[in-house]
Amino acid sequence: MSEGASTRDGIAGLDFSAVTPEQFAKIVKGLSAKEIDRIARDGELRARILEEVFARMERQFKPDAAGSLRAVIRWKVTSADRAEAVYETEIANGTCTVTEGRSDTTPRVTLAMGDADFLKLVSGNQSPVMMFMMRKVRITGDVALAAGLNRYFDIPKP
Repeated sequence: MSEGASTRDGIAGLDFSAVTPEQFAKIVKGLSAKEIDRIARDGELRARILEEVFARMERQFKPDAAGSLRAVIRWKVTSADRAEAVYETEIANGTCTVTEGRSDTTPRVTLAMGDADFLKLVSGNQSPVMMFMMRKVRITGDVALAAGLNRYFDIPKP
């Protein structure tokens, strides 16, 4: 069995609901972009990972930090084989709601990136500002909101 297959199998066997954000951050930190791309080629596994990450956004939201912020953030995550997953995060009235798919709402900001960069970003393994400067994330709309998104969520420190 190849190393890539064993890594994918190890990730596939995880019960994501039992993995803490800190454990997830360490797992992601230990994976290369190529390994993440190999994992993402398994469409079912990729969907499970994305669903868990976005579900955690609601749980890791910090309403006190958001205050009166009202915004829709659209996330476009593209795999190496060009499969695009779209999620929207709506922050309003001290809550964060995540939905899969594109709504008719005009987002305040859209962030587009590949699977590896997305996982590095949401696990705290990469700085959003550095990712923007290195052109690993494309931002359309309110760049200042995008640069400060991490303050609205309890993101682990790997």
